[in-house]
Amino acid sequence: MKPVVAPRASAILYNLLVSRPDRRPFLLPANICPIVPITFFKAQVPFLFVDISPQILHMDLGGALERTKRREIGGVLYAHTYGEHSTPFDAFAELKRADPTMMVIDDRCLCVPDFNPDENSPADAILYSTGYAKIVELGFGGYAFLKEEVDYQVASLPYSAIDLHALETGYKPVVERREPYLYHDSNWLELEREGMQPWSIYRMQVAAQLQRSLDGRNKLNVIYISSLPPEVQLPAQYQRWRFNIRVPNKAAILERIFEAKLFASSHYPSLAGIMQAGRSPVAEQLGNEVINLFNDHHYTQAMAEQTCKLIVESL
Repeated sequence: MKPVVAPRASAILYNLLVSRPDRRPFLLPANICPIVPITFFKAQVPFLFVDISPQILHMDLGGALERTKRREIGGVLYAHTYGEHSTPFDAFAELKRADPTMMVIDDRCLCVPDFNPDENSPADAILYSTGYAKIVELGFGGYAFLKEEVDYQVASLPYSAIDLHALETGYKPVVERREPYLYHDSNWLELEREGMQPWSIYRMQVAAQLQRSLDGRNKLNVIYISSLPPEVQLPAQYQRWRFNIRVPNKAAILERIFEAKLFASSHYPSLAGIMQAGRSPVAEQLGNEVINLFNDHHYTQAMAEQTCKLIVESL
């Protein structure tokens, strides 16, 4: 597989989409990061949301194969919820057998960066990110491994940091209020960056920070595991990117955390009914119950301990 690198992972996704003449819709998981469907809007490639599996919390591929057999879809973007790394290679292969013209994108942006992709993976593209709040946070950058036969052309677009800020401040409250989102195109996507390091150097930058990041996360995870009730914790394989809990009184707990000048996040809500009409009940339920606790360099052990105390009191 051939590596490519760009200022951000969404730039690679955009280049993949516009390099293809196929304009059939893609299937996306309903709990995907909002910037993914927004990138599809910019590339003018349609998409359909698919609910997640209640067992593995990733896209439910059960209905995708039938659509593929009917040649209704152009591709599948499969994301790993909270960085859980298991990959349905057999399902990918079955999709490709049903329609060899479709594209399978394995979105690993929340997973631990890896530089040794499985050459036998049926996926056409395996996508990683090193942007804000990722396992390795360089503050920029994304990379992917592409099958040799995948057409990948770097597009040329104007870029404005002001437009990017406007886009982010525009969609986030809409998603929070669960209102329909109307995309307005602008120069928000940075496809090229002056001084962007070549693959060999970028790869070394990522590798240099990876173990330090994992060690720090493990230290904070020990606090969360030992301090919080086991029944609210997601399984261990979901706890690398952030430490995730499911609680019935999410809003009240978040309010207490924020009042104490501490932090937590609420990723990722279902985008069905926001970026597109429809419902995805399993993704909606997860979004209504999950809290992502920080376990990166932005958080200290003392902050983690205090966060746990507030959560236990609230439960």
